[in-house]
Amino acid sequence: MGSLILQVVKKVFYSILIAIVAAAAIASQTAWVKYEKVECSIPMRDSVALHTTIYKPRWGKNHPILIERTPYSSAPYGESIPRALVTSYRLRNLVLRGYIIVYQDVRGRFMSGGEFENVRPMSHAVNEATDAYDTVEWLVNNVEGNNGCVAFTGCSYPGFYAMYGGLSGHPAVKAIMPQAPVTDWFMGDDVHHNGVMMLSDAFNLMPMLSHTNHQPTTEWLPTRNHKMSPDRYHFFIRATRDSLRSVMHPSSFWDAMSEHPDYDEWWQQRNVRSYMHNIKPAVMVVGGTFDAEDCYGAWNTYKAIRSQSPQTDCRLVMGPWAHGAWNGRKAHKLGDMNFGSKARSSYYTKHFELPFLEYHLRGKGSLESLPKVAVFVTGSDSWLTAEEWRPAEAEDIKYYLDGGKLTVAEPTTTQWQSYISDPDNPVPYDSVTDYRRREYMVADQSFTDSREDVLCFTTEPFTQQQTLLGEVAVELDVAITTTDADFAVRVVDVFPEDAQMPNYQMLIRAEIMRARYRNSFSAPEAVTPGQRTKIRFVLPDIAHTFKAGHRLKVCVQSSWFPLAESSPQQFVNLWHCTSADFVPTEVKLYNSSNITFSTLK
Repeated sequence: MGSLILQVVKKVFYSILIAIVAAAAIASQTAWVKYEKVECSIPMRDSVALHTTIYKPRWGKNHPILIERTPYSSAPYGESIPRALVTSYRLRNLVLRGYIIVYQDVRGRFMSGGEFENVRPMSHAVNEATDAYDTVEWLVNNVEGNNGCVAFTGCSYPGFYAMYGGLSGHPAVKAIMPQAPVTDWFMGDDVHHNGVMMLSDAFNLMPMLSHTNHQPTTEWLPTRNHKMSPDRYHFFIRATRDSLRSVMHPSSFWDAMSEHPDYDEWWQQRNVRSYMHNIKPAVMVVGGTFDAEDCYGAWNTYKAIRSQSPQTDCRLVMGPWAHGAWNGRKAHKLGDMNFGSKARSSYYTKHFELPFLEYHLRGKGSLESLPKVAVFVTGSDSWLTAEEWRPAEAEDIKYYLDGGKLTVAEPTTTQWQSYISDPDNPVPYDSVTDYRRREYMVADQSFTDSREDVLCFTTEPFTQQQTLLGEVAVELDVAITTTDADFAVRVVDVFPEDAQMPNYQMLIRAEIMRARYRNSFSAPEAVTPGQRTKIRFVLPDIAHTFKAGHRLKVCVQSSWFPLAESSPQQFVNLWHCTSADFVPTEVKLYNSSNITFSTLK
């Protein structure tokens, strides 16, 4: 009898569930039927016309406008509609609420006129901020039914353009949401980290953004397909920036970078953080702690706004997400990790994005339940909320790298360990190197345990959980036998034997630094061979709880390949050196080297 009742209850439950899903689908389709698509060309102040696609409700009035400007195409062109407007939980909610959704090809891309320029500086008379202003001005005056309130959004490169929408100064712009925004291509994000070229990503990205004399087109220009023989790892061994030029050609930005090997004025003008003063609209910066492309951009955009424009209503949402994953169905999963229901895209949309937009564009709801800072702490898999990042209750803890151990006790004697960094046998960044997978950000790090060119330092198992968060400051005390070298540092959570994933070594954060930039990124200096030298740099912020029984592990090495380019390990111009300039170096790491975390009290 009990079994029969259970079956009936199950049937009723599934019937109700199916009905709810069907009703939601019908509602979505009905809402979409009530939308219309308009394609137009909006004139800029220099008479260049930008192709713009507008999706707007056929009903009512007082609709807010949400704009995404992109170099990646506002397709589909013609009568078709983006499937994501119906299938994406986030976009479907905006459609149901009657948002006017606008996509625009930035100048020089696809159907827009003009010439494209990568990370166009604001110092130009016509720039991304003026284009954003002119776009808003046209939309609020020509699109019927809008309420005069505009927001910019976009992820990755579109996040860069969203930030410039906030810098446009147009009074109708009430809010912006730069998501994983491209911010500074020399210091962080896709192209370089601390001046070290992120080879795999730059090599993939630059062909997509190459351009010749632009003619409007709805198609992607043919990209160069490179046979990585025998695989990507070996293809890049001893490859130089100059030797890759012929493979990349034509790429105007690759060529332009060759004229600016260091962080000179050309690069500094392309650093969006330089322009974060007096921002009028509200800002919600969104990013992922495991974003392989633009983790740097999210953290540092937020910090720059809080520093340069403290009066701005600036909020931060950082989840345990890969690049843009908060917009997808499997946001809560990455590689072997499942971060739970509160990491899903539906949770992000409901608790962060919709309240933010509804309040600033419609005056609905309240900001009282929307925290200034919301950062998802992995390990404990919970949201930490605070007024500022970092939280007031955090304090610093310093660990010394001493004889294979991480210890808070400062060494009383001078000791060192050494390894040989060989450019013919660089340390791989992942156990999979045929392609750059996003899962490397949380991947098991045990694949380097047998290497002699990696030094590892580990704590004793924690007796109680330890939450580490914020920037990670590294100070390496080293001596090398050549005039330059790179230093990569990995922070790892080592699971205990009785864990659900026994002995798993989860990557929490890693970063690379070039010794020549130890004192200045604009004025590099050679290292004196054999002389003790301090290498200081920071790793992008972390938010992770090490559970009781887990251990903290820090690894130091001089390559992270081919995610990051290999160094010749000599003080030579990296744009003009040859494969013969790549030489081994011996690295001594002294036990005064240390790494500093922030921890919750």
